[in-house]
Amino acid sequence: MNRPRPMHLPEHELQDLERALRAATGAEVRCDRGYRALYATDGSNYRQVPLGVVLPRNAEDVVATMRVCHERGLPVLSRGGGTSLAGQTCNAAVVIDYSKHMNRILDIDPERRLARVEPGCVLDDLREQAGWHGLTYAPDPATHTHNCIGGMIGNNSCGPHSIMGGRTADNVQEMQVLTHDGLRLTVGPTSDEDFERIIAAGGRRGSIYGEMTAIRERYGEEVRRRYPDIPRRVSGYNLDDLLPERGCNLARALVGSEGTCVAVLEATLNLVPKPPAQALLVLAYADICDAGDHVPAVMAHRPQACEAIDDRLIAFLKRKGKETEGLGLLPEGGGWLLAEFGADSEAEAEAAARATMEALARDGGAPAMRVLTRADEQEAVWQVRESGLAATAWVPGMPPTWPGWEDSAVPPDKVGPYLRDFRRTLERYGYGCALYGHFGQGCIHVRIDFDLLTPDGIDTYKRFALDMADIVSRYGGSYSGEHGDGQARGWLLPRLYGDDLVAAMRRFKAAWDPDNLMNPGKVVDAYAPDDNLRLGPGFRPHDAGWSRQAAGVNFALKDDDGDIVRAAMRCVGVGKCRRRSGGVMCPSYMATGEEMHSTRGRARLLFEMIHGGPLHDGWNSREVHEALRLCLACKACKRDCPVDVDMATYKAEFHSHYYARHWRPRTHHSLGLVHWWARLASLAPGVANALGQTRPFADLGKRLAGIAPQRRLPRFARRTFKQEARDRGRCNAGGAPVAFFTDTFANHLHTGVARAAVQVLEAAGCDVTVPANAFCCGRPLYDIGRLDLARRNLQGVMETFGPLARRGVPIVGVEPACVTALKDELIGLFPEDERAQAIAANAWMLADFLAARTDWRPPPLARKAVVQPHCHQHAVLGFEGNRTMMAHMGMRPEVVDGCCGMAGAFGFEAGEPYDVSLACAERRLLPAVRAADGDTLVLADGYACREQVMQASPRRPLHLAQAMRLALEKR
Repeated sequence: MNRPRPMHLPEHELQDLERALRAATGAEVRCDRGYRALYATDGSNYRQVPLGVVLPRNAEDVVATMRVCHERGLPVLSRGGGTSLAGQTCNAAVVIDYSKHMNRILDIDPERRLARVEPGCVLDDLREQAGWHGLTYAPDPATHTHNCIGGMIGNNSCGPHSIMGGRTADNVQEMQVLTHDGLRLTVGPTSDEDFERIIAAGGRRGSIYGEMTAIRERYGEEVRRRYPDIPRRVSGYNLDDLLPERGCNLARALVGSEGTCVAVLEATLNLVPKPPAQALLVLAYADICDAGDHVPAVMAHRPQACEAIDDRLIAFLKRKGKETEGLGLLPEGGGWLLAEFGADSEAEAEAAARATMEALARDGGAPAMRVLTRADEQEAVWQVRESGLAATAWVPGMPPTWPGWEDSAVPPDKVGPYLRDFRRTLERYGYGCALYGHFGQGCIHVRIDFDLLTPDGIDTYKRFALDMADIVSRYGGSYSGEHGDGQARGWLLPRLYGDDLVAAMRRFKAAWDPDNLMNPGKVVDAYAPDDNLRLGPGFRPHDAGWSRQAAGVNFALKDDDGDIVRAAMRCVGVGKCRRRSGGVMCPSYMATGEEMHSTRGRARLLFEMIHGGPLHDGWNSREVHEALRLCLACKACKRDCPVDVDMATYKAEFHSHYYARHWRPRTHHSLGLVHWWARLASLAPGVANALGQTRPFADLGKRLAGIAPQRRLPRFARRTFKQEARDRGRCNAGGAPVAFFTDTFANHLHTGVARAAVQVLEAAGCDVTVPANAFCCGRPLYDIGRLDLARRNLQGVMETFGPLARRGVPIVGVEPACVTALKDELIGLFPEDERAQAIAANAWMLADFLAARTDWRPPPLARKAVVQPHCHQHAVLGFEGNRTMMAHMGMRPEVVDGCCGMAGAFGFEAGEPYDVSLACAERRLLPAVRAADGDTLVLADGYACREQVMQASPRRPLHLAQAMRLALEKR
């Protein structure tokens, strides 16, 4: 074997490399410690720190980058979404990341059903544009919202709908590629005459084509004999695509080569018709093996997808509280098949599904069955299936699970027997896991609780892999049915193909990459499976001072047993936070497109901080601080991240340690201490407003406070709400008791919100108490890491509300960020305090309280409304109470999908935070507000959301409490 030795360059050579790349290209070039740490791993078990990262703007940048690397003899790694599970997108190389800039759809030809794209093109972007012509791209992995076509080409990706058109290799027409030594050529189907002509022309291109001919002639019969004839053969190079009966398509032969041969500059892809209507047949069996036995019977009816999930995956989802809507739609059973039927109309799709159901019932042994025709119900069940990786990683109370044998494939008619052998082998080795996958094409997905930390555990893992390799080979299958070989399975290729075919693969790579500088150590001549492990026996962070006690962690981190190391390991690289549209997570990444501003990027840097590789400063890491600087602490990742990475908490924790060693910026003293400044302003609000609203005093104040000059300073109320409440007294004596939580914003700035909320509560018959003493949940303090002050504030909250909560008195608030603090940060900082538990259990947003704890219904207010949910409502509190109240009023809401970008103090900060704040708002919120007519209400429960709208538009949004009061006034 010719395994490479990992390459390392000293700091001065890295700096010289960065200068050379900057001079030669127009790309973004990063060779600093932070970016090298960001790209050190992917979704796999492996970790290799790169030499640097290049973000090319066009193909010429890639050519220039390759030239610099070739002159210096440096390896190169092409990367897209970085979600690979076998280690193929991490290497000690110069990483070329196409996803930020080279992501365009260059052309769609609906007549020829072709699309031409750059390698960084996101799959869903292509599917959306193809959909305008009634077409789609058949392969669709679960990461379709954010994965890149180049990565799909590298891994030969598939997905549930590859039944419609095959693997990526079956859907690539031609590609423009680049070799390490600078040859740029277009490859595709090639006739014998073209081969002869190219070879006769000589040169580097002729040499490559000559070697392809030699490989075909020398090894063609062995390829025909030994390559598994199954839908999901992904392991090894596609030497079968060199055969004349397969059109001798060099583009398809290069698909699945994982960047070990060429870099892809452009690809022309086949598109297929997309049926406009779907129906989903859900079949429940006694167990997953029984479901596997019935795959041929289901496939006989030609569904366009046939997926499977087992009872353990369902149990994991229930334990994690995920995808509950979809779980309720599954018939009772222990293993499920999901068969999707497409047609030109909903009636035809439903008829196909029901015909299949009736045929299966006639054949005997029919399972419990259900046909879903509503799009929302189908989507809910598909979300269950797509959550497979996330559902099986980091399950509470269970050891972490890992890839390594996660996508083996066998003939579809052998799925049932294979699963039984697979399960017996798992039991023999003491491994536990859930089983799911693309059963219609014989591909089984799984994450297994391998011990990758101890020598014995790693040896056991390797023995298990060898045993499973023999079982798969016996069934005529492939070690990989979707994710590729990388480092995880490259070492096993001789066992599947024999030494002769591996020698052929070695020749294939050498023809394109004679110096072995394209992603070396992957696929053929791969690193050993225990080289470059992300963890491994050498990973002993607790011995290096990262135990809970030594690290001085403030938060309980209950889902991670109080262990900051386990929390930092939580990210498994799915990359859902890298979506550029739709949803809330991750707003700063959507604004910048930078890996370091994604939830995954920040989580990876926290891990690297603990690992001690390029980042060896611990809590003092400037690289981690820089990544967290633009985190909005929106908490969307707490819900949307498949493995519940809670970056807002990690940010607060990190900043509490970092700023114990560094000077704090001005905004920490101005915006971070808004509660104290507001109390001071309440002593003379007229003076405060005069200074804050009048130039040049306002300009000077903003400059001193670090506030963006474009922002207007908020105006303080003439009287605080608590002063008003004290004079007003109470109503409804003897009614249902409610304690009103008056947050800083409602008390000092938007007092009308608190006033409206109390009036609504009283209309509902509640006896409302407004405690007079000053307290604050400390929301701005968490983001800046002032956890000492936050604890002090929360002690006051517990002293005031603890006795009430322990008596079961509801605590109702109007500010989502502050109610979230009572339900989240409070118990995170005081996990053993009974008062904290009682307050968290009894804290409510106004609408949620009214919907769940009263029979009161607001009067009609039949108006259209643009509605901005607060991110913490999305992530922690939920928004159903608001929907219920708006429905009772007869409102017609347009609920905005995305973050407002203000995020409390964040959007007021000068510089980059302000720019990111506006970019977030311009994604969804501000366009929706501008498009609304004058009669349409703008609603937002969050103070920051309302402030963003008021600062960037002429509209004055209302809290839902104010809308309900408006309905009361119109009654």
